[in-house]
Amino acid sequence: MTENTEVIVVGGGYAGVMAANRLTQRADVTVTLINPRPTFVHRVRLHQLVGGSDDAVLDYRELLADRVRLVVDSVTRIEAAERSVTLASGGTVGYDYLVYAVGSGSADPQVPGAAEFAYPISRLEEAQRLRSVLDATPATAVLTVVGAGPLGIETAAELAELGRTVTLVCGGALGPYLHPRGRRSVAKELSNLGVTVVDGPDSAVTAVTHDAVRLRDGRELPSDVTIWTAGFGVPDLAARSGLRTDAIGRLLTDETLTSVDDERIVATGDAAAPSDLPLRMSGQAALPLGSHAADTVLSRIAGERPADFNRGIAAMCISLGRRAAVFQVARRNDTATRFHLAGGLGAKLKEASCASMIKQITGEARKPGSHRWPVKDTTRQELLRAQESLRAKQ
Repeated sequence: MTENTEVIVVGGGYAGVMAANRLTQRADVTVTLINPRPTFVHRVRLHQLVGGSDDAVLDYRELLADRVRLVVDSVTRIEAAERSVTLASGGTVGYDYLVYAVGSGSADPQVPGAAEFAYPISRLEEAQRLRSVLDATPATAVLTVVGAGPLGIETAAELAELGRTVTLVCGGALGPYLHPRGRRSVAKELSNLGVTVVDGPDSAVTAVTHDAVRLRDGRELPSDVTIWTAGFGVPDLAARSGLRTDAIGRLLTDETLTSVDDERIVATGDAAAPSDLPLRMSGQAALPLGSHAADTVLSRIAGERPADFNRGIAAMCISLGRRAAVFQVARRNDTATRFHLAGGLGAKLKEASCASMIKQITGEARKPGSHRWPVKDTTRQELLRAQESLRAKQ
């Protein structure tokens, strides 16, 4: 009689759902997905929730394979020695393998007044709260978005397209990931929408009050509603459970995504730090990381050595309202190239990318093991060798 293997996936975002679906390709594996919400959060659409053009949620029944059991609860601790997790509801669930897919959220802002007066939006409940605030705010109110990564840019553009008065405070460069040519295209589209962009080294925010944002150079910008998109953090579940993490709390793993502390725990998505050289926190990285985490678990169940992660990210898509976007093409090692597509064509590619993420997840649910990621990163091993060489010199 074949022994059944119990696998728990902690976290139901892009990476967690992809991993859970892929794990069902073996009939002798029971998969349980534990997530604090009963619905899937389509995070790449949270800026649309804020702007009112999408609710950014999907029914798990549309995404999960039939054999995946969904438990709506939160994991408060991982007991690695006992191979079990403790739930917020008070129960425990045992496992043979655990996939750590807790994702990321807003970092706790260290700027005085930010936690009290600014609105983060990297989680569903945060975005819903801001949506309610904006609904009750006069159309003439001055809105300030702090942080010029993709979420900040997209939120500023979404609100400006609605006729809102928006200032985007970068705290440095606008879209630091982008190639200068792509950055110029983003700046042009924001200008067309009427967004005031405040960038440069003196644009760092030093304080937030109920009606203003103060900058490093002493300027004080009026702000009726301040939206905080600067920085990401990860849940501290791994650290609380006695597992080693990097400086911001991502679970440290080897190149197979296996925890450096326990081969029964595999990390994926934003909360994974393979070889202390994590991928960029993004939806683009989540799907290949999720499928690879599942492959690692399945290899261990089969008594085989898991493969090292070698999948790359080849683009970044940034919405600029509903009618424009910038599709920034990248090299396989996730560095931006000169080539990008902007305007209406960029918007079509952005929308296709968002739809593709869900299509890939549901495709894996229907046919587990079918997901393929076309981009291979052939430079990661070079980065790892350079990292090891640097450490040896220190």
